[in-house]
Amino acid sequence: MLNNIGLPGLLLIAVVVLVLFGRGKISNLMGEVGKGITAFKKGVNDGTKEIEENASQAAKDITPETEKDKA
Repeated sequence: MLNNIGLPGLLLIAVVVLVLFGRGKISNLMGEVGKGITAFKKGVNDGTKEIEENASQAAKDITPETEKDKA
């Protein structure tokens, strides 16, 4: 169904959305979408770093379990 829209249809949809919501509201919405994407990327990077740190700590710690409690 969406394959038949084409460029003129997309332009018409864009004009209708612009008229209904106004330029200011659309720019605010796009700004919020951008902030959301940035926060998502930051969260993914933080999660990846945390996993790597946990893996590196597990790889470094070769002390037997019985000796860990004595320290």
